[in-house]
Amino acid sequence: MEKQLHLNLLPSRPPMAGGFQSGGSKMKMGPGRKRDFSPLLWSQYFETMEDVEVENENALVCVSLTTLNIFRLYCSGANGPVLLLLHGGGHSALSWAVFTAVICSRIHCRVVAMDLRAHGKYKFTAFLCISFKRDIGKVVEGLYGENPPPIMIIGHSMGGAVAVHTAAANHIPSLLGLCVIDVVEGTAMDALNSMQNFLRSRPKTFKSLENAIEWSVKSGQIRNIESARVSMGGQVKKCEESSSSPGVSNSIEGVLEEEEDEEAEEESNKKRMKEDDQEIKKESIFTWRVDLSKTEKYWEGWFRGLSVLFLTCPVPKLLLLAGVDRLDKDLTIGQMQGKFQMQVLPQCGHAVHEDAPEKVADALATFMVRHKFTEFKEGYLW
Repeated sequence: MEKQLHLNLLPSRPPMAGGFQSGGSKMKMGPGRKRDFSPLLWSQYFETMEDVEVENENALVCVSLTTLNIFRLYCSGANGPVLLLLHGGGHSALSWAVFTAVICSRIHCRVVAMDLRAHGKYKFTAFLCISFKRDIGKVVEGLYGENPPPIMIIGHSMGGAVAVHTAAANHIPSLLGLCVIDVVEGTAMDALNSMQNFLRSRPKTFKSLENAIEWSVKSGQIRNIESARVSMGGQVKKCEESSSSPGVSNSIEGVLEEEEDEEAEEESNKKRMKEDDQEIKKESIFTWRVDLSKTEKYWEGWFRGLSVLFLTCPVPKLLLLAGVDRLDKDLTIGQMQGKFQMQVLPQCGHAVHEDAPEKVADALATFMVRHKFTEFKEGYLW
């Protein structure tokens, strides 16, 4: 569906929860076989999970007023450059789960996948008018202080736009490189007129998390069932979960403005793993965590001028696309001039890193080794 959206070819009839259509030849099953749509835990793919608190001053209210923002991070790896992973709109850091397991088997690296503002498990304790790109800089500072390790920033869709804006604004002083996955200014701008239709075509609720996972696979939103089983838990939530409890909010409305001791930790992780396990086993009514329709006023700001901004980023760049038809004029010229490396990964939907995590990991690993950012792990054949 998201691939069709980028081509401005929305389905004539919206898919309904419980009445699915096949997502392609991969969806055909032999008689009597039943697919497993049960959720998978983040801990099967990431080594640790932590919440990073970031303090910011809201000058619009009072210079002395400090607000606390809590970003959920999922991490793996102990050495090598950091791969900072930014998900797309409406998704969460869990969309990088399968990719993380694969890339960590290929090269020496550390992975940090974060929930962007108002997505996933992000929380804030007061209204704050700040851009995504400054969030990234603050989280990096909160993790590593004033001397961060070498970082390569990788973003998908909206996260790709955020990655470009972050790199161009030099919010990561130790930036090694930039990788953008399936977002191009031209096709993104063309698709904006159809975005609301696409959002309305999705089921508003699901009877269970399993039902949501089944829909995501059979509708074609995520073509890799393993990735869907771990990532959909970051896209939907139980309806009885409050997004407006006292002092804590996870609402996207009125928040986004683009441009404007080890044992204790281990015990904490175990407790949260148990809570997550109990949560995903309960059946309830689920709905989307993020109401993307309320972000419409920010869409143009995310993508307008993105191609030129991408080309001007002074670091090695990699562009991964699901189809060559997504390339616009500026990027076509830039690619011919050798300003960035491009690779097309066919037979993927818009969620390229979820549909083909091994292909994306191979492309990224080769790119990083070629630029001497890291080395392949011993025993890995490429």
